[in-house]
Amino acid sequence: MLTRNPWTGLRELTAARLALGRCGHSLPTRELLAFQLAHAQARDAVHHSLDAASLALDVASLARDASSVTISPAIVLQSAAPDRDTYLRRPDFGRRLDAASAEVLTRGNWDAVLVVADGLSATAVHRHALVLMKALIDVLIHGDALMPRPENWRVAPICIVRQARVAIGDEIGERMGARLAVVLIGERPGLSSPDSLGAYLTWAPRIGRTDAERTCVSNIRNGGLEPVLAALQIATLMRAARDRELTGVNLKTSLLLS
Repeated sequence: MLTRNPWTGLRELTAARLALGRCGHSLPTRELLAFQLAHAQARDAVHHSLDAASLALDVASLARDASSVTISPAIVLQSAAPDRDTYLRRPDFGRRLDAASAEVLTRGNWDAVLVVADGLSATAVHRHALVLMKALIDVLIHGDALMPRPENWRVAPICIVRQARVAIGDEIGERMGARLAVVLIGERPGLSSPDSLGAYLTWAPRIGRTDAERTCVSNIRNGGLEPVLAALQIATLMRAARDRELTGVNLKTSLLLS
């Protein structure tokens, strides 16, 4: 009854839905059920709540003083979207802090601020953000093969934000006086990747920055760009951003011309 697709061998190379085969004029039951499961997982990722308190405790374990980087306990913040329904209907609310959170932040002299936001997949944040931050902080403290010496990064307290969009990092960075904002955020779930994390870097963050002024590292997950490898990429981009005082399209152009 099952008619196989001649491209079946390609399925070993990708998670994309191809070469599903057919049973008569329909999909095989197994593939239909797999699609329904993936769709349910994507919907769950969008509606799953971020456990900010638990994440803050995990971030506290990263807190340490070193010769190059100081990591302070996390600050838990809330966007102007009070709940998930509002967040999904009003993207603009997710780009700004609520009044109480805005008052919490104080201006300092920071090279960078790390912002962890639920975005459209709190699942991605819970699965990958801590591993990524550990690896990133380790690179900034100890260096790597490309930059073996510590770089004296002054990192602001990590901010964990509920009901947030990428642009929330602009306001946070501006209020904290950070030269660079690095936003780790749950990406829009796909039918094969409900737990994909994205990283967005913005030099001189301030309200009103455009997406063209950001540099993105996407698809950070165990089935995509491994979090530890992503940390190396992000650290490299942070160095380039600080050296050139640029991110986004301008940074890309600068790197191509150098």
